[in-house]
Amino acid sequence: MPRRQDFYSDSPGGFEINLDHRKLKTPQAKLFTVPSEALAIAVATEWDSQKDTIKFYTMHLTTLCNTALDNPTQRNKTQLIRAAVKFLETDTVCYRVEEPAALAELQKNEWDPVVSWAEKRYNVTIGSSTSILGPNIPASTKETFVSHLASYNMWALQGIEFVITQLKSLILSMSLIDRHITVEKAVLLSRLEEEYQIRRWGNVEWAHDYDLCELRARTAAGTLFVHLCSESSTVKHKLLQD
Repeated sequence: MPRRQDFYSDSPGGFEINLDHRKLKTPQAKLFTVPSEALAIAVATEWDSQKDTIKFYTMHLTTLCNTALDNPTQRNKTQLIRAAVKFLETDTVCYRVEEPAALAELQKNEWDPVVSWAEKRYNVTIGSSTSILGPNIPASTKETFVSHLASYNMWALQGIEFVITQLKSLILSMSLIDRHITVEKAVLLSRLEEEYQIRRWGNVEWAHDYDLCELRARTAAGTLFVHLCSESSTVKHKLLQD
């Protein structure tokens, strides 16, 4: 069995992934290079875990790298940031119900603390609403998040957008990336109404469990991707030993 470090190598353009002594390429035939050694190790581990059949749908880090390298939607940094901030207008934790009362209470108890944390963390006003039009997010709040997201590089922004898409929430995503809440908690909060209905009416166990595990896996991968793309230093050699 090859050692994990045999699956990647350092190069002037970053870290390359090697498969059977061949360099990995993206769907657009670009050389697959990643910006940090930690991310190279994570991607190499993802490939190393594949057995008889390569299951690309389980390789979230590889998919995110391909997206960052190929940029299939051809968006620049400003466009990525604006797309992420736009999620505030339909953020899951800002949309509340009035009925049933039990769900309204659950939303208040579970979502309000996260919203309050985000308001203090970023010095913004967010709020919530039971209107179908959603909350009226102040322009200053949006601009604050634009400025904060601008501190991330293009790779990390791709990961942030991926996490937001999974959770349908910028607030939950930033709470997770800032390590205020765990992946499990973020996923639970993003599915609060569904979990409420399941408790009340029951569920198809295998389907629920599969969806939950998949969402956790995607959310965890996206969060890890953001942190590894923000990693500026290389991993010490002793950490690479099997």
